[in-house]
Amino acid sequence: MDNDYQFFIDKVKKKTRIDLSQYKEKQMKRRLTSLSVKNGFSSLKSFYEQMEKDKALMDKFLSHMTINVSEFYRNRRQWDILAKDILPSMTENQKNIKIWSAACSTGEEPYSLATLLHPYKKSIAVSLMATDIDSMVLEQAKLGLYSEKSLKELRKEEVDRYFINSGSSYQIDSKYKQMVSFKKHDLLEGTYGTDFDLIVCRNVLIYFTEEAKEKVFRKFSDSLRKGGILFLGTTERINNPQQYGLKPIQSFFFEKV
Repeated sequence: MDNDYQFFIDKVKKKTRIDLSQYKEKQMKRRLTSLSVKNGFSSLKSFYEQMEKDKALMDKFLSHMTINVSEFYRNRRQWDILAKDILPSMTENQKNIKIWSAACSTGEEPYSLATLLHPYKKSIAVSLMATDIDSMVLEQAKLGLYSEKSLKELRKEEVDRYFINSGSSYQIDSKYKQMVSFKKHDLLEGTYGTDFDLIVCRNVLIYFTEEAKEKVFRKFSDSLRKGGILFLGTTERINNPQQYGLKPIQSFFFEKV
C-alpha cells in the first residue's frame, strides 16, 4: 500500500470512523484517485487536507465513496421469489415481522419491501428499518422521489399503484413511505440489531475485502432470529454458509439454522 493512500485512509478513519482499509484496495484507490483528480488535486494527501477545510468537499467524498446504484425490484426474479415463496411462509402465524434493509442507498430497496409487505399490515405489525453510511443519500431516500429510470423493473400497473406521478418524477405513495424508518449505520463498524426475520443487503458486499465480508456475514447471522432469512444480491456469494450458521434455500436467499 503506497504512503499517499495509507495517509488518506488513516486520516479518514480518524475523522469519520469509516475504515476504507476494509474495502478492496484496487477499486477504492481508483475511485478516490479519480475523484481527487477531477477536483484538481495531484495527490490524495492534498485532497484530504482540503477536505478538512471544506465541508462540501468532504460531503462530496463521502457520497462518492459509497456505491449508490439502485432501482425498484432490482433483479426482478429474486423479488418475485421473495413475494411468492419467502414472505408467505415467513408471515404465517406471526403477530409481527422485523425487517432490515442494510446499505439501502436512495431508498428503492426498502420501499420495494414496503410495497410487498403492505398487504400483510392488516394482520401483522411490520417493522421496516433502512440504513446507510451516507447521510446525503438517506436524506434523498426520505424524500421518496424518483426518476422513471429507477422504475424500469416495474409493470405499469405497479407504477400506478405505488407512485404519484408529478411530471418527470415519481413520488412514492405515503402509505408505503410511512412504513420505512431510516437511520445512519456503518456495516463495518456499527452495532447490529437482533431478532430480524429478514435482512436484505444487495450488491454492496462485493466492494469489501474477504475479511470484511466474513465479519459482516457473521454479524448478519447473529442478527437474524432462528429461521430468519438473509437476502443478497446477484453479485454476491457466500462460500461455505454453514460456517455462519446459514443454509441456502433459494438462489441468493439463506436461512438461519
